[in-house]
Amino acid sequence: MGVADRGLKTHQGHMIYTLSVYNKKEKNNAITLSAFNIQEALIWKEKIESVIDQHNTVSDKYASYKYGSGMDNGVTASSSENGSQFGEHEDEDNTHTNLFWRKTIGNVVDRTPECDSELPNQTANNQAFPINRWRLLKCQNGLRIFEELTETDYLLRSCSQAMKAVGIVKATCEEIFELVMSMDATRFEWDSTFQHGSLVEEVDGHTAILYHRLQLDWFPKFVWPRDLCYVRYWRRNDDGSYVVLFRSREHANCVPQSGYVRAHVESGGFNISPLKPRNGRPRTQVQHLMQIDLKGWGVGYIPSFQQHCLLEMLNNIAGLRAWCAQRDERDAHTRIPAIAINTSGYVSPQKTASSALMDEYSDEDEEFQITEEEEENNPTQHKNNSKRTVLEEQPVDQIDLSCFSGNLCHDDHDNAHDCWQISAGDNFSVRSKRFFYDKSKVPAGKHLMDLVAVDWFKDTKRMDHVSRRRGSAAQVASEKGLFSVVFNLQVPGSTHYSMVFYFVTKELVPGSLLQRFVDGDDEFRNSRFKLLPSVLQGSWIMRQSVGSTPCLLGKAVECNYIRGPKYLEVDVDIGSSAVASGVLWLVMGTSPTLVVDMAFLVQANTTEELPEQLIGAVRVSHVELSSAMVPRLHPDSS
Repeated sequence: MGVADRGLKTHQGHMIYTLSVYNKKEKNNAITLSAFNIQEALIWKEKIESVIDQHNTVSDKYASYKYGSGMDNGVTASSSENGSQFGEHEDEDNTHTNLFWRKTIGNVVDRTPECDSELPNQTANNQAFPINRWRLLKCQNGLRIFEELTETDYLLRSCSQAMKAVGIVKATCEEIFELVMSMDATRFEWDSTFQHGSLVEEVDGHTAILYHRLQLDWFPKFVWPRDLCYVRYWRRNDDGSYVVLFRSREHANCVPQSGYVRAHVESGGFNISPLKPRNGRPRTQVQHLMQIDLKGWGVGYIPSFQQHCLLEMLNNIAGLRAWCAQRDERDAHTRIPAIAINTSGYVSPQKTASSALMDEYSDEDEEFQITEEEEENNPTQHKNNSKRTVLEEQPVDQIDLSCFSGNLCHDDHDNAHDCWQISAGDNFSVRSKRFFYDKSKVPAGKHLMDLVAVDWFKDTKRMDHVSRRRGSAAQVASEKGLFSVVFNLQVPGSTHYSMVFYFVTKELVPGSLLQRFVDGDDEFRNSRFKLLPSVLQGSWIMRQSVGSTPCLLGKAVECNYIRGPKYLEVDVDIGSSAVASGVLWLVMGTSPTLVVDMAFLVQANTTEELPEQLIGAVRVSHVELSSAMVPRLHPDSS
């Protein structure tokens, strides 16, 4: 069983939150549950996940026993999805009269784990806002205004430096999220820069294309008004926070309008994080970021024009705070009205099919979280680090890497472009030996396997089972008696892309967690296959979209496992997730600006399996879409 977050849908003039409940053995059948407000939907989701968790806990223990001796299941090429691993909170109130449900038919391929927590994970949320990246510019209307300090060589010259406003609003995250998502008359009460908004295309429950007119007060008699066409993407994190991101996007049904200057948003969005209540009142930290080029003559001749308008937009948090402070009914759940579909000359009511592409990514988190104070006060941290060092010093046989090659260049220089290099294990933190006692983590240290090659492919269709290709690193390793684990990250679009990582070792240790993962069934693999991502270079919106918290890929997207004689290939279909697809829409075509670290590992769920160890890690730098090559796959190969 699994439960999938389907996001927002339009139903009878209202925006509703939808969930899908499905059976992994009958993936074409699903039950859809819908609610008028997100609080109700989350309660349902947590209750369903808690039941799935109980089932998975029993299955996981059985799988650990079954594969402890290292049995071989032969070739496996099926995929499965599971519910959330952690369902810690269960609400006792199960009366929800405004939910309705119906049977739907379709492929259920999305999984968004939602685990409520009392406090926000400030460490996880703020990894996209490192302290050394921002400088306090001014304080205004009770808000702190910051300016980004990073290099912006990837931006247009006319695009402003990114700025953000940070403020505290006495309301729940859900209330603020619903206000931010609305485009009706309510927005006039807190957003002074809003003039008009309409829906251009509803891509899925987490992604939409919107048309937005700005109301700016900079000499309106002399300066033309601005409008925007942008893609908006949202997600809810495990700690109860919300991320709403937007970036300008051209659309055939939203052409520039007469009398308006089409502005360009490079990065924009809201980060809405819960804080500890005070005097019984909920409190939320709201961060609003904008990086915009307002275009037109005013930008070039009057530099203060763009900054004035940008500060006016960021001041919307003060409007949110005032609007929430004046509300009397704190217990009333608000609804998001359906966004009007613009049927005038510049927007057609007919939806169009769209596609997106991007490099590898993930945005889910299944980890326990630990505060900085806990890390500093942890007396066992040094002891765990010492144990890890002793483990790393054990001698290992080296593998000759000269015989392996891929079409993506290997370059260890810091400023290299369109290439890959091995990322050091100490760049990542993994669960320590005492994780289940004190939640401590340690630097990952030495990898279990060697990264020997990376391929960057493109084709008109999805590329599955690339290890069968003659001359691939997996085939070369097999000829030399070595074992390979291959990760094939598949990016959908009008052109399909695959980035393939080949990790090699001399042999698997019988009974080890890695061996059990290789020879286990799909349910066990999906519950343990973890990715640790980190964006080292890229704009704010890239850092927020890709994220930097751990992700159980088998639960976030559809994974297909192919067990060959001397290899295991994992095909990760990024397009199978509505949340992931939304990110593809958001960051499409920006891979040349990114430097991303990725580590792959099998999650440890018992004390006997600790400490965790990385299968391997890679750094991908400034990859060009044009450098991808069409592979020659041989169906008769195995």
